[in-house]
Amino acid sequence: MSTEETNVDALSSGDSALKEPAPPQDAADTTEENLNLEEEEKIPMTGAGGAGDGAGDGTGDGTGGPEEERPLDNGDTSGEKNGAVKLKMPEDEEEEEEREAAFTGLNKDELLRVAGTPRWVRIRWTLLILFWLGWFGMLAGSVLIILQAPRCRELPATNWWNDGPLYQIGNIQAFSNEQNLKGVEQKLDYLSQLKVRGLVIGPLHVALPNDPTSLIFEEVSPDVGTLQQFRSFLQAAHKLGISVVLDLTPNYLGSTGPWFSNISVTSVAERLKPALVFWLNEGVDGVQLDGVERVSTVVPSLWSDIRAIVQNETQEHPNKRVLIGVSERSSPEDVTSLLSSTGVDLLISKVLLSPDATARAQSIQQLYSDHNQSRLCWSLSGRSQGHLASLVGPALVKLHHLLLLTLPGTPFFNYGDEIGLMDTDTNFPSMLWDSDKDQNQTLQEEKAELSTRSFFRSLSDLRGKQRSLLIGDFVLLFNSSSSLAYMRVWDQNTRFVAALNWADEDVVLQLRDTMLPPQAAVVMSTNSSFLPAESTVDLNQLQLGPGQAALLARHGIKMFCAALQCHD
Repeated sequence: MSTEETNVDALSSGDSALKEPAPPQDAADTTEENLNLEEEEKIPMTGAGGAGDGAGDGTGDGTGGPEEERPLDNGDTSGEKNGAVKLKMPEDEEEEEEREAAFTGLNKDELLRVAGTPRWVRIRWTLLILFWLGWFGMLAGSVLIILQAPRCRELPATNWWNDGPLYQIGNIQAFSNEQNLKGVEQKLDYLSQLKVRGLVIGPLHVALPNDPTSLIFEEVSPDVGTLQQFRSFLQAAHKLGISVVLDLTPNYLGSTGPWFSNISVTSVAERLKPALVFWLNEGVDGVQLDGVERVSTVVPSLWSDIRAIVQNETQEHPNKRVLIGVSERSSPEDVTSLLSSTGVDLLISKVLLSPDATARAQSIQQLYSDHNQSRLCWSLSGRSQGHLASLVGPALVKLHHLLLLTLPGTPFFNYGDEIGLMDTDTNFPSMLWDSDKDQNQTLQEEKAELSTRSFFRSLSDLRGKQRSLLIGDFVLLFNSSSSLAYMRVWDQNTRFVAALNWADEDVVLQLRDTMLPPQAAVVMSTNSSFLPAESTVDLNQLQLGPGQAALLARHGIKMFCAALQCHD
């Protein structure tokens, strides 16, 4: 049969089928689905959707198939093999149209056109003005805060000898077991723990008693060591931050006066000048001389030379050296006169040895009013006076520690004062060390020594950390024949009140001042059982026990390591 005949038969069969009754709906759907499956099986397995071959729906019109394409379920999901067909669903077309229609932003030209519109120009200027107004407002507020903030006072000029206590070792042999300068060097760590700022050592030069012809200033006496030992000691002290002052009093072993006789003053002063140059070149930080009123009066020109050698700074010695004078004078008027006439940096006197507490307080107030406190020096003990405990009694040693370490000026101590060392038959008793204690010494005595030393060390440490105690103003609060109270205050730093009672009975002090709070905390007390640290006391009714002293502050003992800060 030819092809044409076959097509005619197919058409005839189609016409016959149209004339037959319609099958049921379910059967029609099933038949149509089967036909569709048969037509899909005829699609070439190219994975391209059959587009362009004219056989997609059996019509031969080349449209590429029906409107909706579905993948064949042939068990292969690779999308590339055995009939997998990529179909485009209506939902996907809608999402793609939405993405194409999404806003893609303005280009540069559009942005420039929008930015130049009056509305956006007004917005930009408004924001810019608000920014600068806020910035200038913050700047003005900062300036106002700075201007209204309390200003710290300018710190006064001070020197190294104002930073801590001076400690005198007037007898090398009595201070250490070795009885020489090497033994002193071995105890430097102990002195550093006491917060000693300067060490006054000697005299240690060669000088026979009352014999000016035997005087050799530049030579170390064999009784106390050698020059090499002194150099080693000096270097070790400087490493620990301890300055060394050398006592060069000429006739320190004699009884005819520190400068021998009036006849010999001139010759001795002349011989002292090159000796000063020698020891200063060795590296000592100052010189102490006894009897300064005599030499400054008898040979004023030579005294001016001595002062210039010690006090003038040079390129070789840029650091300030101290000139300390020692005098037997005890009145504040005499001390003021000597400070002016001799020009010494510090003057050790007997102004605090008055038995009357009222006179003592008046002397302190007068000297504080007449001089810069950097030139004031407070001492009770010394080579000629003996030790503190022998002068005031063991029970009042800590009270006088508190007095000397809180007065405006430089505190000056004799060796052993920190433990209450007592004089026996000499002013130079042997220093007591832990390893040297007598087997017969009672436990109570040992505890007393440790307590006294601990009190000294803590108070010395506190003084070095608090500006009010170092450079603060002195304000007298209370003064009687047996009691004394004063305040030390510097600008916005912690204010301290020292209260002392020399009497053998209780006293009640009424302390009032515009700078005082109604209550204060105990920082330190000579009797912690009566006034324990951190306890609160009423300054209007401050009770002190017999021989008791206390250091008070508004914030108590917590000020040990931190001072109040203020704006510079």
